[in-house]
Amino acid sequence: MKFDDFDKQMRRYEESLDQYILPDLYIVARLDGRTFTRLTKEICKFEAPFDIQFREYMVETVKYLMECGFRIVYGYTQSDEISLLFHANDTTFGRKVRKIQSTLAGEASAAFSLLLGKIATFDCRVVPLPTIERVADYFIWRQEDAHRNSLNAHCYWALRKEGFGQEKATALLEGKSVAFKNDLLFEKGINYNELPAWQKRGVGVYFEEQIKEGYNPVTKQITQTTRRALVVNDTLPLGSAYGAWVSAFVQSKIASCNS
Repeated sequence: MKFDDFDKQMRRYEESLDQYILPDLYIVARLDGRTFTRLTKEICKFEAPFDIQFREYMVETVKYLMECGFRIVYGYTQSDEISLLFHANDTTFGRKVRKIQSTLAGEASAAFSLLLGKIATFDCRVVPLPTIERVADYFIWRQEDAHRNSLNAHCYWALRKEGFGQEKATALLEGKSVAFKNDLLFEKGINYNELPAWQKRGVGVYFEEQIKEGYNPVTKQITQTTRRALVVNDTLPLGSAYGAWVSAFVQSKIASCNS
């Protein structure tokens, strides 16, 4: 059998499970750290419940992913997860799910490992979304997850630092209301509302046009140039206000852009 015929025959098996994101759908890719609880608490011993160095590694990984070859316009990170919103017109890899997932997981794992100095890996899933409203809902959902996990983590570690064991601290918080958890923290001298916003809402990363001044030695005049720079926003709006912000962002950066 000729190689070309053999190659075509075998590729049918390789491509039998391939999926493609339809051109009228928005793409979000979500990456999660694999066994990061063990990595952060046992191997690296990051500060609990939140560690500023770990947060910086996550943000730097997001920034790297936004310039690694895809047309990504918005990145969001909370805890050990990252969400990436693609430009509506992105056609990288023909919008093939397998290629998007494997490439982003590999890029994130490599970037974070270099920052950490130890091997760390991410998995990746692609989330197709039909409308701008659903894109906003997605990011509201991930922010609400951040808020819930943040409150639970602060309560859990406040109890652990008082000598409660893992099982007892978990059991004490199981099924308890938000009000109960806020009161628990307040009794221990922690006002949850006054904690850093990034711990409760996550961090957004996006491109912004910035004006940079320079000096032209030939004309001896001050010049201005516009450059595209990544901005880190660690004081994102909350809840429905965040959804409105995301919707406006999508419309200005994606829907109205024909490039």
